[in-house]
Amino acid sequence: MRVTEGGVEFEVPGEQTEGVEEAVFYNPRQELNRDLTIAALRAFRERQPAARRYLDAMTASGVRGLRAAVDGWDVTCCDREPEAVSLATENLERAGFELGRDVAVEARNANALMHDNVFDVVDLDPYGTPMPFADAAFARCRHLVCVTATDTAPLCGAHFNSGMRSYGAVPRNTEYHPEMGVRILLSALARSAARFDVGVTPILTHATSHYVRTFLELERKPTAADRTLEQLGFLVHCEDCLYREHAHGLAPDSTLPLETCPNCGGSRVLVAGPLWLAGMQDRQFVADVRERIPDAFDTASKGRRLLETLEGELDTPTHYDQHKLCKNWTLSANAMDEFLGDLEAAGYDASPAHYSGTAFKTDAHVDEILEATKANLN
Repeated sequence: MRVTEGGVEFEVPGEQTEGVEEAVFYNPRQELNRDLTIAALRAFRERQPAARRYLDAMTASGVRGLRAAVDGWDVTCCDREPEAVSLATENLERAGFELGRDVAVEARNANALMHDNVFDVVDLDPYGTPMPFADAAFARCRHLVCVTATDTAPLCGAHFNSGMRSYGAVPRNTEYHPEMGVRILLSALARSAARFDVGVTPILTHATSHYVRTFLELERKPTAADRTLEQLGFLVHCEDCLYREHAHGLAPDSTLPLETCPNCGGSRVLVAGPLWLAGMQDRQFVADVRERIPDAFDTASKGRRLLETLEGELDTPTHYDQHKLCKNWTLSANAMDEFLGDLEAAGYDASPAHYSGTAFKTDAHVDEILEATKANLN
C-alpha cells in the first residue's frame, strides 16, 4: 500500500489495524510524532551544525529514517526483522537513495549496532518501553537522543509493578497521570545517561495520545551528569484533597514520606519517585521547532497548537485538572480562561497544560486555588 507523509511517498504492509500485529508495521497515529521529529531535527541542525549522522534504531517500514534522509541527514536505519530491513531498503531505494553511499540499512540488534558505532542523533521508537536501549544510546550518541515510550500504563502507575520494573521508580496513578509518566520516563533516562558521565537536558517533551516523546540534548561531562541527577526527587500526593509537594534528592529526605496530609490531615498520602522535577522544554527551541513546521505537513495545525501550549506551560512538577478539583469541591467548573485569569489576578502564575483541555499549571497549592477562583464557580 502506497502512503504519502510529509511530502514523502513510501510503501507499507497492506493490512493495517492498530499497528501492532505485523512484524513490520506503519502506525498512522504516529504521524504527528514523525512530523514534529523532522521539524525538531531541522531546528537542532541549526543549533548544532556538527550533527549529521542520524540513527533510526527501530526502523520498521523505514518511514522515519526515509524522511530524515530526504531532509539531508546521513541516515542509518536498523531493525532485526528481515521483513523490516527489506521494506526499509525498498523504500529508500525507491526514493532514489543508494545504499552504502547515501544511506545504510542494518539487519542487527539496535544495541549491538549502537555499541559498534557513534551517531550524532539516536532516535529510539520501540514498541513499549525504550529502557532496554537507553544505555547503548547514551554510551555512543554525541548530541541528541530522541525517545518515544508507548507503555503509558506502566509509566503512569496503572500497571504499578511493570512500571517499577521497567523504570526503577515508583509511579502513582493520579489525576495528572500523563505528567507522572513523562517525569518517570525522564528520571529513568537521566539515571541511565549518568552511568556514562552524560548529562541530559530535555529540550522538547510532550505526552500525546498513547505515547510520551522527548528530545534530550547531551553533555558528556561528569559534572553535567551530577547536575542532571540534582533535578530528580520525590513527590507526595494526597488522594483526599489533591494537595501535593515535592523534594529533590535520590532518596526521600527526613520530611518524606508524610504520614498525614499537611493540608487536610488525611492519611491517604502517596509517594512517587524518583521523578524528574525540573523543566521539560527549552522554550526557544520549542519556538524554533514550531517555525519549522511547513504547511505541507498534514498535522501542521495540530503540531503548532501543541508547541504553542508547550512554550507557555509552567515548569511546576505537576498539573491540576480543573474538573477533578471542582468535583472534589462540589462546585461547577467555569471557562478555563476565566479560571486561570482569577488565579493570575490573585497573584499566582498559571498556564494551560498540554495534557488535556482542562489541565493547568500554577504555583498555587490546592487551597489557594480554591480561594482564588471560588467566587466565579457555581
